Order: sequence, then C-alpha cells, then structure tokens
Amino acid sequence: MLQNILLERKIYASEEHKMMQAMIQEFIANEIVDQIDEWEKNGMVSREIWKRAGELGLLCLDMPEQYGGAGLDFTFNALFIEELAKKGISGPGFSLHSDIVAPYILKYGTEAQKQKYLPLMAKGEFITAIGMTEPNCGSDLQALRTTAEDKGDHYLVNGQKTFITNGFMCDMAIVAVKTNPKTENEGVTLLIMESSMEGFNKGIPFKKIGMKSQDTAELFFDNVKVPKENRLGDEKMGFKIMMKELARERLTVGIYAVAGAEGAIENTVAYTTQRTAFKTPIAGFQNTQFKLAECASQMQIHQAFLDRCIELMTEDKLTTESASMIKYSATDMCCKVVDECLQLFGGYGYMWDYPIARMYADNRVARIYAGTNEIMKILIARGLLKDILK
Repeated sequence: MLQNILLERKIYASEEHKMMQAMIQEFIANEIVDQIDEWEKNGMVSREIWKRAGELGLLCLDMPEQYGGAGLDFTFNALFIEELAKKGISGPGFSLHSDIVAPYILKYGTEAQKQKYLPLMAKGEFITAIGMTEPNCGSDLQALRTTAEDKGDHYLVNGQKTFITNGFMCDMAIVAVKTNPKTENEGVTLLIMESSMEGFNKGIPFKKIGMKSQDTAELFFDNVKVPKENRLGDEKMGFKIMMKELARERLTVGIYAVAGAEGAIENTVAYTTQRTAFKTPIAGFQNTQFKLAECASQMQIHQAFLDRCIELMTEDKLTTESASMIKYSATDMCCKVVDECLQLFGGYGYMWDYPIARMYADNRVARIYAGTNEIMKILIARGLLKDILK
C-alpha cells in the first residue's frame, strides 16, 4: 500500500497525534460515512454531527482551554483536515469554523466576544461562517458593496453575500462591510452578525457540481441593526485583518488538496489491484504502474513542502507567498492526480457511488475559492518582485 513508500512525517510523530488520528478515523467511519448520501440529498449536514464533533473535542483544537478549545497546536487541526480529505469527505464545514472564524475572534475580538462565542463554537452548538464574497465582488475585496451606516450605538447593515460556506446553517457570521460609504473615511470593517438578528436572511443552499453535502448559500441583510460591541477590531481595519488571516485559509486548502490526492491514490491502488482486464490485474499493466508512480511522486513532493508550511504556521511565520504557493500548486496537482486516478477506474470512475467520482467533482472548486489560483500567482510574483513593483 501507499504507506509503504511514504516517509514518516515528523509533524504527526507524537503519541498524541497518533491517538488523535485513531479517534478521528473512528469518528469518520462510525458517524460520517453512512450519512453522506442523506447529507447530499439535503444539501447540508446535520447539526448533530457538529455537536458530536464538539463532544469529542475535535472543533477549535488550537484554541486555548480557557475558551473551550483543546489548547493544542495547529498540527492537530491539519491532521483532522487530512483525515477527512483522504476519505473524500467535503460535508461538514469544520475547517472554516475552526481555522478561519475562531482565529479571527481569538486574535481580534474583545474579551467579551471571546467568552461569548468561542466556547459555543468549540462545543459545536454555534455554527459559524464568514461573509466576504459578493455577487459582483470575488477576489477584489475592496470592491464590496455591503454597507454599514453608523447610527450611534449601532450600525445599520444592508447588502448581500454569496458562496458562503456554512451559510444556511450558520448561527453567526463575520461579515465584511463598508463603513462610512462614499466618504473620505470609507473603509472595510468586520462585524459579528448573528443569524437571529432581524433582517438577516438566508438563501437556500446552492446546487453545485460537487461538495453536495457542504451547505453553501447566500446571505441577505435588510436594515440589520448590529450593536457597536459586535465590531471585530477597529473600523477600517477589516481589509488588513483579512489579508493577514488569508494565509491560514489558503494553507488549509492546500492541506485538503494534498491529502485528497493521497486518498485518491490509495483508492486507485486498491481498485487496480483487484480489478482485472484480459485476465490480468489492471495494476499489472505498465501504463497503470507509470501513472500511479507519477501521481505518488507529485503527491509526496507537495507533501514535503506542505509539512514545512504547517510548521511555519505553528510558529506564526507562514508568509503570504508560501501560503499562495501551496494553495495554487497543491490544488492544481490534486485535480490532475484525481483525473488520472478516475481514468484508471474506467467507466466505474464516472459513477457517483465510487469515492473517486465525488473527489473529481469536489476538488475542482479548490482552484477557485480562497482566492483563485491566478490571484495566487500574482501574489507570489509580487513577493518575488517587490523591490521592482513598488
């Protein structure tokens, strides 16, 4: 099997990592796999799976214990993402919740905000989202049109967000808005908005090519009153905060891509070993062997760089350029690997009942979200040429 040729990964070498890995694998096998078909039919997962993950301590793993987290480091978050990705599970938006929203609140929230939201998030009792993208605003976040008018003790929010992961199920979202629109003091600000607020409405989950059990929806704001104490960070600091935190988001996409490629290869090795053609296992043909060798090589090369990026994240040293590199290169690699693996399944690879078909559909979007791969190349080039492009 694939494990026979993989190098031992130092980032997951501790006994704590091995125990956590075993628990995660058991959680996936016993409480997720059998529910995927139902979740895909519904366009979303159940709230129960969130609460179960919370009971097991799998949410907000690197949050301090005083806020309900496990007090571990980011490598444990990465391990959880990988185990889900290897099984082709795209459903619960755990990573967005734990790896994007929770760090925003921990780093930039007031003590009252941390005490209010983080323990509920760690228990899976409060599902969260982040609202950046708008119908006319994707990668260009400075062009967003959702506004927050200052009304003294509160903001009055109007606008729309789209393609929001966990959007339909969310109890709270961190929303990027324009404060003081059309004035010299205009700027992007982040607000914590609870879905129970009057005027906060949700669209039904989108029907997508893949990630069918991952709830993705629109959010609508019609004169929503948001108390000033719900502002995350200072006014006009939202863009800087988002730019700083996007490195972690892009790393998580890279983690999912590399692990997804590993899972696809494992599935394909098992299938081609058992399936025969012309009275010979498909794995016995040289073309199959060459394709698998190429896929495994690309996956492991990316895994080595990924591990370095994970180490840098735990040390708070991951740069925008490195995060952009792993995001774009790993997602490109994963799509190519999954495509090659699906080909080796023949006609069965196109059948939805086979995990490789789900992987093929699910992984395509990774080259788009968290910043398109074209944007990633621009960011990398800017880093390389920063002295010239000043």
